[in-house]
Amino acid sequence: MLYASGIRVAELCGLDVTGFDADRQVLRVRGKGDKERTVPVGAPAVRALDDWLARRHLLAAPEAGKALFVGDRGARIEPRVVRRLVHRALSGVPGAPDLGPHGLRHAMATHLLEGGADLRSVQEILGHSSLATTQIYTHVTTERLRTAYTQAHPRA
Repeated sequence: MLYASGIRVAELCGLDVTGFDADRQVLRVRGKGDKERTVPVGAPAVRALDDWLARRHLLAAPEAGKALFVGDRGARIEPRVVRRLVHRALSGVPGAPDLGPHGLRHAMATHLLEGGADLRSVQEILGHSSLATTQIYTHVTTERLRTAYTQAHPRA
């Protein structure tokens, strides 16, 4: 979900069941400054969320309230638990870098830009108030363009 949506770990932990719209394939996210935004997610993430929601009741304790994600004690999951889970999951993938939740957010933004998404759309998805903050993600893309240019252009 972190990679699919590009949301911050605190935003993921703050999601409520009512904030997921499977039909429209979006999440309603409350971000920094208590600003709310709607973030699209792809079909694989929607399927995973549907599967999770079918089992959520097995773990959720009354104190979880409307929390979309709960931890093993049944309460709303906490950011430090998510960080630990992300590191653990990626350590089991051969050749995967050791990323945390923010690394997944960065990868998602970079992949959107490399795929042709415009900077303003990525800004909206990430919940950045300033376009300058989003432009940081173009650095990796520019480096890859320069590498490709250097390798392929006969006069580079």
